Amino acid sequence: MKPQYVLVLSCNDRPGIVHRVTGFLLDHGANILEAAQFDDTGNNRFFMRVQFEAENTNAAMLQNAFASIAKEWSFDAAFYDSHVKVRTLLMVSKQGHCLNDLLFRWKSGHLPIEIPAIVSNHMDYYQLAASYNIPFFHLPVTAETKPQQEAKLREIIAEKQIELVVLARYMQVLSPELSRDLAGRAINIHHSFLPSFKGAKPYYQAHERGVKLTGATAHYVTDDLDEGPIIEQEVVRVDHSLSVDALTIAGRDAECTALARAVKWHAEHRVLLNGYRTVVFR
Repeated sequence: MKPQYVLVLSCNDRPGIVHRVTGFLLDHGANILEAAQFDDTGNNRFFMRVQFEAENTNAAMLQNAFASIAKEWSFDAAFYDSHVKVRTLLMVSKQGHCLNDLLFRWKSGHLPIEIPAIVSNHMDYYQLAASYNIPFFHLPVTAETKPQQEAKLREIIAEKQIELVVLARYMQVLSPELSRDLAGRAINIHHSFLPSFKGAKPYYQAHERGVKLTGATAHYVTDDLDEGPIIEQEVVRVDHSLSVDALTIAGRDAECTALARAVKWHAEHRVLLNGYRTVVFR
């Protein structure tokens, strides 16, 4: 396979951006395979993702060569090697459906990530981690131990060179400091459409209200609980015939689907932050 790279950039909109970017790529012998762009006219921001082939170079060399152009045009730009998988930490509590789904997709080659570690505040899934030969870290959390456990979590992130943290139904709230430190590189999955049915037993709440639609929301973690930029939402149509258990199963399927898509798109560098929103080049 020829080396492939991805360029993502955002900037204030102005004439000539596409011409300047494609001209740079042509000068470096690149063959464009996929290109997408979006102009947010509401705040005059331009977003672009280009995937291309190029030989006799690497992402760091391209980044350095592009630096003067990025400065001149005020581009927020980054180059990535498409063949380098994103190092991803999975976190889970006592509900393992999202963890199990992500592990299966990863093992099947459907997610462009590496999983160097799994962290949990319970021991329920250490055998699942072992079956995939992934190190499992048990970090039980109480109000008294939370600062120490987050310090250990930071050590794991640094030691394993983690680039993405996925809260695969991890039921502990991260501290505002840690949430800010992980801004743009931590994804959470939330039952239902935010901010509906927050708190415990969301599917019981949904059942009591007689909902006709349920679903899930995958979003970036921020220090505003469950208010981060939304990456993906999955919807399931339901009706009065579903029991609480059936509604829960449908909702959990939606959680798995939405989270897997969000992780995949992030790992493929298809998600760009746009203030409190995201631009997703699917």
